[in-house]
Amino acid sequence: MTKNQLPKVLNSKTLKPYKNKKLNTANFGNFTHTDYQVFLHLISKIGGVDEVGKYLQPEQLQREHVLTAKEFNEVFSADIDNSYKFLKKSVDKLMKTDLTITRNESSELWRINVCSMAKYSKTEGRIIVKFTDDIMPYLSQVRKKFVLYNLKEVANFGSLYTTRLYELIQEFKDTGYMLKSVEKLRDIFAVGDSFKLYSDFKRRTFDHACKEINNNHELNLGYEEIKEGRKVIAVKFVFKKTRIHKVTNQKTGIEKNFYVKPKQTTKKETKKVANSKLDILEGQMSFQEIKKEPQPIQSIFSKVLNKFKS
Repeated sequence: MTKNQLPKVLNSKTLKPYKNKKLNTANFGNFTHTDYQVFLHLISKIGGVDEVGKYLQPEQLQREHVLTAKEFNEVFSADIDNSYKFLKKSVDKLMKTDLTITRNESSELWRINVCSMAKYSKTEGRIIVKFTDDIMPYLSQVRKKFVLYNLKEVANFGSLYTTRLYELIQEFKDTGYMLKSVEKLRDIFAVGDSFKLYSDFKRRTFDHACKEINNNHELNLGYEEIKEGRKVIAVKFVFKKTRIHKVTNQKTGIEKNFYVKPKQTTKKETKKVANSKLDILEGQMSFQEIKKEPQPIQSIFSKVLNKFKS
């Protein structure tokens, strides 16, 4: 294989988005839920290993990928006509978007573009996107530094906040809890100046996201509010752990983790609920009310907050 030749990639049969943990907490600005679904679907095409099962480095990964309306429809159960519209709109969003991310282990903030090229073909019902060299290190499979899940796990969510919260949980799936400052949650959810009151922010972002996640996954997801005086300054999310089994390839000696996640409910098991009429950010949610709500737990963790601000 020559220096510039890409290795043979063995792709998984299931679509799995790979994201660096820093990209997982990045602010995606004015992305709508469907914009973000298109982005996830595209990056799920990047992943794979070489012929001996080794993780591929950023320079070895294919940058240009195709997503059809039919493919999008099959994963996210969108109406096929709407799928065409979603893909067309997402082309503009992907080309105009740059992300602010901390670089490597430093405290420096870098702004990087997502795509160097994106085009929509109406006759073929597809988009073609070429990711930039700068974003590729955040989309590669670096051991212990990336978040991985099956795209189908978020396919039934009707809210961008639900999808983002579920992704955040994946980073801590083997611990059973995650602590985030309210300030950091506001940044990740990209609410800007909206929902200035904490009660509004909670109700219209992570409180509903917890309900929707529990409606689709047997996670028993709940949260504890961490306070300084009467002010809530952080939220601790608690949920069922993912069981991890380590398996070693006898030929290569490479050890891999196999994850057994809490059960995902089927469409038949998922409750049919009415649409919520909350005053929400346009494009961010398509809310459904769920009867069973996660109950906040009494906080006893204020003294350790400073260790978990981010």
